[in-house]
Amino acid sequence: MPNLTPEHILYALTGYVVFLLAISVHESAHAWAALWMGDDTAALQGRISLNPLDHIDPIGTVLIPLMQAFWGGIPMFGWAKPTPFFAANFRRLARGHLVVAGAGPASNLALALVFTAALYAAQWLGLPLHSAEPHPAALFLVEGVSINLALCLFNLIPLPPLDGSWIASWGLPRSIAQQYDRIAEPYGQWILLILVFTGVLGMILGPVIGLARAVLFAFI
Repeated sequence: MPNLTPEHILYALTGYVVFLLAISVHESAHAWAALWMGDDTAALQGRISLNPLDHIDPIGTVLIPLMQAFWGGIPMFGWAKPTPFFAANFRRLARGHLVVAGAGPASNLALALVFTAALYAAQWLGLPLHSAEPHPAALFLVEGVSINLALCLFNLIPLPPLDGSWIASWGLPRSIAQQYDRIAEPYGQWILLILVFTGVLGMILGPVIGLARAVLFAFI
């Protein structure tokens, strides 16, 4: 059992709230991009929404993230209900796939920048950012940057079912993309699971996320 101190509970709940916001923005961006490209499937299902209940997956949005937040001691990991789309409705097929897939990671990067700007504003207003016991608002903003950076970079990995696999499949020249699909479609998700549960993915992404945080926090 974890040591459920008030500080641990504060960190866990703050991270989870930020995670819900991040995935809601991510999935809503997919739905909005699909509508912009000509397909209203997700829009008609109410997926252009920042309400987490519209995107919730019982396992990926509730069970696993909460277990990790309170017991795992590892970065928040999870997923939302996939955003549906009907690619035949896209005005341009390849461009539609690229825009819809890229909208999710792009939205998390944009949200990370918004949280960073809020941190700088908080510093200017005198909110303590470096105290031994961080202010809840400061903790929320820092987690907002970290979790959104992590989701952005994680989803850019070119392995199914992540957005990066769609970007690779539709962004590469067709001859290369066909070879990529032959490997990624049957084996990609298993490769991803192995990378996650062996910790290899964390060893790769951790320094990249840390560098991105350092750049954004350079003057805080």
